[in-house]
Amino acid sequence: MLRHFEEELDELRKCLLEMSGLVELAIYRSVLSLMRRDENQAQQVLENESRINQMQIEIDDRATRLLALEQPVAKDLRFITSAIRINSDLERMGDEAVNIAERSLLLISELPCNAPVDIPHMASVVESMVRKSLDAFVRKDAEMARGILISDDEVDELWDTARRELVCFMQSDPGTIVQSVHLMFIAHCLERIADHATNIAEDVIYLAEGVDVRHHSEVREQ
Repeated sequence: MLRHFEEELDELRKCLLEMSGLVELAIYRSVLSLMRRDENQAQQVLENESRINQMQIEIDDRATRLLALEQPVAKDLRFITSAIRINSDLERMGDEAVNIAERSLLLISELPCNAPVDIPHMASVVESMVRKSLDAFVRKDAEMARGILISDDEVDELWDTARRELVCFMQSDPGTIVQSVHLMFIAHCLERIADHATNIAEDVIYLAEGVDVRHHSEVREQ
């Protein structure tokens, strides 16, 4: 029975890693479609959304079954509950990638504008946070996860800057309002992805140390 339980935990871990790979690729393709004005990349994100949604259901089913049938405790219980939360954050990241891809397609249909917002830099920081949060999960590396919490502050500042600059840009040139609104929406999607990466980092800390750092608390589970 113990060996069967361990095999089920390993399968749950593998499913999460597969899910994370799909989501990371979706984010990369959505940003690439924007940077290169590449409709094909955006369409691939939209086409693969159903696979991410299906995997979310499969992972939740696996985790719920383990909770109901095995009644895990301590470290195993932390892993399963963290897996459920991480699964939810990954699915929401996938949704944000779809939102970016959809806005990218709309921007492709518009004339380019020289908006004073550095979406590539913001995207680079966010993609790094996503990659590191998933690496931290694989390694159960709490210190790497804590570094992601710091990066989230940088993304929040980039979002605030982008929002202010785009508002000023629209006011100075009303002809760019449509493109600027799409870019503002994309910047907000990136900020939301960073929030979900931060949530995963918090779950990694909880998984590795039994410490709840949500809302900047440091409560250790006994």
